[in-house]
Amino acid sequence: MLPVVTIGVCVRNCSQTLSRTIESILAQDYPHNLIEVIFVDDGSEDETLSIIESYAPKMDMKVKIFHHKWKGLGASRNKVVNNAEGKYIIWVDGDMLLPPDHVRKQVEYMERNPKVGIAKAKHTLLKEDNLIALLESIPFVVCDYTYESLDSKLPGTGGAIYRVEAIRQIGGFDEKIKGTGEDQDAAFRIKEAGWQIKRSKTFFYEKRAQTWKELWEKWVWYGSGDYDLYRKNRKIFSLFKMNPLAGFVNGLLHIVNAYRLTRSKSMILLPFHFALEMTAWCTGFFKKQMTKQK
Repeated sequence: MLPVVTIGVCVRNCSQTLSRTIESILAQDYPHNLIEVIFVDDGSEDETLSIIESYAPKMDMKVKIFHHKWKGLGASRNKVVNNAEGKYIIWVDGDMLLPPDHVRKQVEYMERNPKVGIAKAKHTLLKEDNLIALLESIPFVVCDYTYESLDSKLPGTGGAIYRVEAIRQIGGFDEKIKGTGEDQDAAFRIKEAGWQIKRSKTFFYEKRAQTWKELWEKWVWYGSGDYDLYRKNRKIFSLFKMNPLAGFVNGLLHIVNAYRLTRSKSMILLPFHFALEMTAWCTGFFKKQMTKQK
């Protein structure tokens, strides 16, 4: 007997991409009567909530909608965890697209592997990506194709399926982590609780930054959020690896495999792209540090 699965969609200001995300959920080949979709709008200032409300009556799945003033990702994800009726939660960001077999394959994997608390799907490329989006996406794709194991890496929620039992066992997400990093913290604690974290053979798409400005702002946000994560648990990532020089070297290491996958000469730009991301990350991290010290 197939289990009920919850799709958790935690969003804020995603009006430009959310419609396509919802359409990809509606296209799933898993029985729709066994899918529950929980939307959590974290204080959007654009049309995000209106888009959710316009789709809800048309969806042949159980739908729950929550809306609150900005509380951060930890609190928004806990709203899903606390209200989920499914055996599993599949996390879908507002800039993600799912292939039609995504839910079915993720659930099948978890049913075959009862000791797995989190299964992370593989990133894949969107044909419509411009150069900036391609350069941001390709390192994730290379890592997913090159390293099958997640034993030494903690996954984010995007493209991941969580066993509800596992996330509830650790008390959910840390609501003090309001920016990015709440997912890695949860994954760390789930692993510490004895659950396995694995990579499945399922795929998903993620709409990446299309301009240098969007890329810069995104990675500044990552750095700012990771400051709280680093203060809480320094075992999760090393600051030694989070700097422009390390980024440049990491980009060099990805060039050959990136070229093999794409056959694009633009992969020679990866070291500079990585260095830019790490510069933005450091900017956000140290700005947050200075703010906290005042």
